Amino acid sequence: MSLQAKIMDAMKSAMKAKDTVALESLRAIKSELLLAQTQSGAKEELTEDEEIKILQKLVKQRKDSAAIFTEQGRADLAEPELAQSAVIEQFLPEQLSDAEVEQIILKIIADGAYAGMGSMGQVMGLATKEVAGRADGKTISSLVKGLLTK
Repeated sequence: MSLQAKIMDAMKSAMKAKDTVALESLRAIKSELLLAQTQSGAKEELTEDEEIKILQKLVKQRKDSAAIFTEQGRADLAEPELAQSAVIEQFLPEQLSDAEVEQIILKIIADGAYAGMGSMGQVMGLATKEVAGRADGKTISSLVKGLLTK
C-alpha cells in the first residue's frame, strides 16, 4: 500500500474519531506530497526515499517549532506541535538507536580508513545513504563528528 493510500485511510479514521490533531497532521502530509508530486512534473508517483524525506522534513519543522515555543515559555503552543510530529512519525520507518547508528558509522570509518575532520563530508554522505531515513541528520552529524575527533 502506497504512503498516499495509508494517509487517506488514516484521515478517514481521524475524521470518524474526530481527532483534530491527527487530521491536521495528515492533511499537512497529504499537502506536502501533492506539492512535491506537482513540482516533479510529469512523474506520476514519488519514490519511497522522496516520501521519507518529506516526512522527515515535516517532523523536523514540528520539533523545531516546539523547541522555539518551549524556549519562549509557550507550552500551550508547543504541545500541539509535538503531538503532530508524533502522528507524522508513525509513517516513517522504525528509527535506529544511537548505538546502532554509531556501529554503522564505525564500520564506514573502518572500511574507508577515514580519519580526521577532513573526511567528515565523505563519512556523512555514506552514513546518510546507509541509514536512509532511519535516523535524523543531526544525530548522524554529531556521532560522525565525535568518532572522527577521537
